[in-house]
Amino acid sequence: MSSPVNTKHPSPEDPAQRALILVVERNPAVQRLEKFFLEQAGYTVEFAADGLSALARAQELCPKIVVTEILVPRLDGLSLCRKLKDDPRTRSIVVLVFSHLHAEDRAMEAGADAFIVKPIDEEHLIETVSKLLALSGSEGTSP
Repeated sequence: MSSPVNTKHPSPEDPAQRALILVVERNPAVQRLEKFFLEQAGYTVEFAADGLSALARAQELCPKIVVTEILVPRLDGLSLCRKLKDDPRTRSIVVLVFSHLHAEDRAMEAGADAFIVKPIDEEHLIETVSKLLALSGSEGTSP
């Protein structure tokens, strides 16, 4: 199944579009979709399969955005969000919670910058990521 090219996406040559995104997702099929959609839009994508690994990777890589599912092992996505926002080294990282649970209020209370309900929708994901980067003042690749 191929995805049509969406001409509304910013050009991959745009430096802001090469921003690093850390995705925390336990489902390999969803990981593949997220990777495909985000890379097609020009972003660099890294993965973590659980919350503790994601916390360590975020501290190491300093991504522009962390996209996390709520139900991930070892440290759930909401706890991950709280830890990222409480740590001066990672507090500026934008957090997008992406889940089949209707828990937007809980995500926002945990410090999330945005929330998307699954199932994955390419246009909504890319639009949300682009808006979050614009709001955060991202001007290029991660350090």
